Amino acid sequence: MLKIARRNLEWLPTMLAVIFLCAQVAADLYLPTITSDLINKGVLKHDINYIWHMGGMMLLVAAIGLLVAAGNVYFASTQAMKVGAKLRKKIFAHVLNFSSEDVNKFGDSSLITRSTNDIVQIQNVMVQVLRMMLQSPIMLVAASVLAFNREPRLSRVFWISLPLLGVAVVLIMYFAVPLFRSIQQKTDRINLIFREGLTGVRVIRAFNQDQREQERFRVANEDYTSTSTKAFIIVSCMFPVMTLILSFTNVGIVWLGAKLIARMTMNIGDLIAFMTYSTQILISFMMLSMIFVFIPRAQASAKRVNAVLDHPLTIQDPQSPVTVDPNQPASLTFDHVSFRYESAEKLALNDLSCQVKAGQTLAIIGGTGSGKSTLVNLIPRLFNTDSGTIKVNGEDISKLTQHDLHRLISITQQKAVLFSGTIRSNMQFGLPHASDEQIWHALKVAQAADFVKDAGGLDAVVEQDGANFSGGQRQRLAIARTIIKPASIYIFDDSFSALDFKTDAKLRLALKADPAMKKAVMVIVAQRISTVADADTIIVLDDGEVAGQGTHAELKAHNRVYQEILDSQLKGGHKNA
Repeated sequence: MLKIARRNLEWLPTMLAVIFLCAQVAADLYLPTITSDLINKGVLKHDINYIWHMGGMMLLVAAIGLLVAAGNVYFASTQAMKVGAKLRKKIFAHVLNFSSEDVNKFGDSSLITRSTNDIVQIQNVMVQVLRMMLQSPIMLVAASVLAFNREPRLSRVFWISLPLLGVAVVLIMYFAVPLFRSIQQKTDRINLIFREGLTGVRVIRAFNQDQREQERFRVANEDYTSTSTKAFIIVSCMFPVMTLILSFTNVGIVWLGAKLIARMTMNIGDLIAFMTYSTQILISFMMLSMIFVFIPRAQASAKRVNAVLDHPLTIQDPQSPVTVDPNQPASLTFDHVSFRYESAEKLALNDLSCQVKAGQTLAIIGGTGSGKSTLVNLIPRLFNTDSGTIKVNGEDISKLTQHDLHRLISITQQKAVLFSGTIRSNMQFGLPHASDEQIWHALKVAQAADFVKDAGGLDAVVEQDGANFSGGQRQRLAIARTIIKPASIYIFDDSFSALDFKTDAKLRLALKADPAMKKAVMVIVAQRISTVADADTIIVLDDGEVAGQGTHAELKAHNRVYQEILDSQLKGGHKNA
């Protein structure tokens, strides 16, 4: 919490909040003194002018207290909300730079919880810190001193009430704090199940697992509810306990004060002032104890947020990066590249070497889990290689900044991702200032122009995840977005899988004929032989190993793995193709 406060609070508004708070406490503490003087010197002596004078003073002090309290609330709340806004901004910016390995360490649902629920907990406590946590100790100490100075003999009542309050607070914190800490983890669990249910709703329905998923969510929801209920029941016990102790304290003060008044050793105004101070002391103690109950939950949230913000990026830009001229001839080189996922015993990719130049197409084919997507993810440096080097346009990608490297690469991922908006806005992800002519050209190459016209043109609405388009249409829109970006390397990671054979063939012919593609390197990952057959170089992967490399004709004639893939797709195809 202290680290977050130090990094994100603005010192001037924070100081103003503290100054206004001190002024509010001073006004609250001055009112009992005015009340005492009004009764002792005005009411008891029947001095109407003094009563009017002190009454006006009370109104003035109360008005000042109201104004400074409003100032404190304004600066405290705005600072707390700004801290939340800064944290969300920092987390979002930091997570965008995460590699896939970094994201997997936290998990999608946990990152969402940390950037929403956890930050809300921090915001709430930050307001309370700038309000009650500063106000309560100041009020507690100042009211105690003033009460003792007003009537030391009545202070004996606090010798019993304050220890009782202390014991009550310690017991409540002992039982409540662990529950509040576990609530955040249970929130992660609910978000995970809910997110899986939303993203996998079609699979759930297809396998008739609605009841199973509802039961899984019910168990997690009831677990969260049960823990939260226990925590808040325990915390809610504080108010009746505090009220009971406060009531007995006031009874004790009145009983003891009545004896002193009967002996003519204390004025009635002093008793009323002391009772007001005692109420302020006990309420301040109660407010302070409430803060200490909720701070552990915010502290747990702060640790979770700091864990994200302080997490070192596995992909770091070099200290002395080199620059690459995007206009120089394109090339892609793999030089003995090997890669292993974290904690994996076996290499996911082992000793791969290959080189392709501008105008050439590199195709990658292999069975499921053979390492195709792993190889593709190494090119834009979404992972670091274990050994070997990858060069783009003649430069080692580890010597380039990620910004410069990604500027040279345009990629269609295995899962076509579209953003809510319009077709135009999605295309402009690839080229922010793309004209309509450029967008239509990319759509025509991607064989998407016809259905885009039918949908209403470039201003047609794209729902979240492109839900209003079919799988093949989403893939073609994603391909068009890749094509529209000027790049040296164009990567298509199994992005033709949802296309029929006719559309697949037309799209590949359009890509080969496109002038921009003739100056760049194309990397195509595919499962179908027909998609990769006309590539200049085909790499056959089998369980992370390079099982073969060459043209379609060469692999068809001599490579066993390639022949098996060919056989599985075209009966006898390796003999007749």
